[in-house]
Amino acid sequence: METSEAILECDVLVLGSGAGGLAAAVTAAAQGLRVIVAEKEAVFGGTSAWSGGWMWIPRNPLATRAGIHEDIEAPRTYLQNELGARFDADKTDALLEHGPRMIEFFERNTAVRFIDGNRIPDFHTSPGAATGGRSVCAMPFDGRELGPLIGKLREPLPVTTLKGLALASGPDLAHFFRATRAPKSALYVMRRLAVFAWQKLRYGRSMQLVNGNALVARLLKSAADRQVDLRTHAKALALLREHGRVSGARVQIHGVVHQVRAARGVVLACGGFPHDVERRARTFAYTPSGHEHWSAAPLSNTGDGIRLGEAAGARFDATLKAPAAWAPVSLVPQRDGAVAFPHLIERGKPGVIAVTRAGRRFVNEASSYYDFMSALFATTRAGEEVCAWLICDHAFQRRYGLGFSKPFPFPVSAYVRSGYLKKGATLAELAAVCGIDAAALADTVSAYNRHAQRGLDPQFHRGSTPYNRVQGDASHQPNPCVAPLEKGPFYAVKVLPGSLGTFAGLATDAHARVLDDNGRAIAGLYAVGNDSASMMGGCYPSGGITLGPAMTFGYLAGLSLAGAAPDARHVARAAASIHIEGQCNDTV
Repeated sequence: METSEAILECDVLVLGSGAGGLAAAVTAAAQGLRVIVAEKEAVFGGTSAWSGGWMWIPRNPLATRAGIHEDIEAPRTYLQNELGARFDADKTDALLEHGPRMIEFFERNTAVRFIDGNRIPDFHTSPGAATGGRSVCAMPFDGRELGPLIGKLREPLPVTTLKGLALASGPDLAHFFRATRAPKSALYVMRRLAVFAWQKLRYGRSMQLVNGNALVARLLKSAADRQVDLRTHAKALALLREHGRVSGARVQIHGVVHQVRAARGVVLACGGFPHDVERRARTFAYTPSGHEHWSAAPLSNTGDGIRLGEAAGARFDATLKAPAAWAPVSLVPQRDGAVAFPHLIERGKPGVIAVTRAGRRFVNEASSYYDFMSALFATTRAGEEVCAWLICDHAFQRRYGLGFSKPFPFPVSAYVRSGYLKKGATLAELAAVCGIDAAALADTVSAYNRHAQRGLDPQFHRGSTPYNRVQGDASHQPNPCVAPLEKGPFYAVKVLPGSLGTFAGLATDAHARVLDDNGRAIAGLYAVGNDSASMMGGCYPSGGITLGPAMTFGYLAGLSLAGAAPDARHVARAAASIHIEGQCNDTV
């Protein structure tokens, strides 16, 4: 085929650079394939780089090494009970059988290392649920090991950091919460801040990478070691088809259109459609205009991969229980517009409640972010604004913070002046500021406090599940999730419907191959991460059910593209040099 466009040739083209796409790229490269990763932004990482980095991988090697052994039927039973009619046996078996192999593959053959989440429980207590042993996260990583690539790694979401310092969940975060009460934690925090200050001065950012940032960094290091051709400013325009199969894509790289010919196929990993307003309007029931939603995903996640797949005959699956990973967010005022802050941590701590504008509680606040939003949708009448208020007293805000407002020793005044944090000397005054029914709020807090004094919550049973208790404060007894709201001033933050990403996406099979309207695999086309419809059917049974499948099916896609069996141990020669912007047979 003659063309005046520049041509790049490779075996595998990956569009997007989140964890799923990079997992596919690294796996394929480890099988000896030539791989190009095309990222339309100036930085790599997508939503994964902003995430907590946790992956739900039951029966993973880290749990096994810690002596946690469970039969495959236990997590299978849990998913059957959680997903109901949306349970996909083939994909479930693929995740449960090959997820552990994926972890083992990356541990043995790449720079990716993991830490366990052996004390992290599933969200619910359905049959088959576990109180730990099913989660892993990337081990913290020294960003200096990336060399020049560190400048192309997406930094953590600013509103979830301390001036750029990201905190890892677990002991790291716990030390910061205890810094004003425990000398050991205070010393830890001072050291951590000192290192961060020096690195910020020396490198312009923290080099102690944690959470999803560490995962993406480790995957990028692994990709570079395998001579993966990593391209930024590379926007896919259309897929190429030849002899009935997807054979590459037209990609605009730094303003120049290239034909990237991929002999084995293309992997769509563009992060779903959280910022595609038109598709949101069609798939999110509560937002008819598409604008009544605030996602914590990067603004560049606009559904590119899904549109490319549909143009090639792929089926978009919107039949899931929910089209997105719902999460409550608050809007943080910024100079160039408000930014969504996801409320994932403080809701489970003792001394905060959530109420509607009517002044009534509607949910167990310590439940998962997805369950919190599902309850808010259910209690909101048609035509009403979907919103709630998180309310606490002064002692709570000073100890834990509230949303974007930080705890002591950070001052509260700036958050109040900006309008982010509402304040009232009394509950009545706070209700007036927020537009909440004052009498109802007084009754709600009074009823809640009466039982909270004894650590009880008969209305919603907060603190009654393992997940609730992990979210709480273990030092607060008898219930780590329940304490009264007692002394003013009182504070409130308005929360709105948001998401951590989308669930609806392209239909795929258990090998990550994209399916057409007839359920047939489109030759040469794969989708992973949020470009594929969630194997959980729009349900949210545990933390890490996005990244766990993304990594696993990225791994399976890489093996499938190489024609290798899922348990293949073949590893191609590792390269010593780092290739950032090209080396994959450029011709004109």
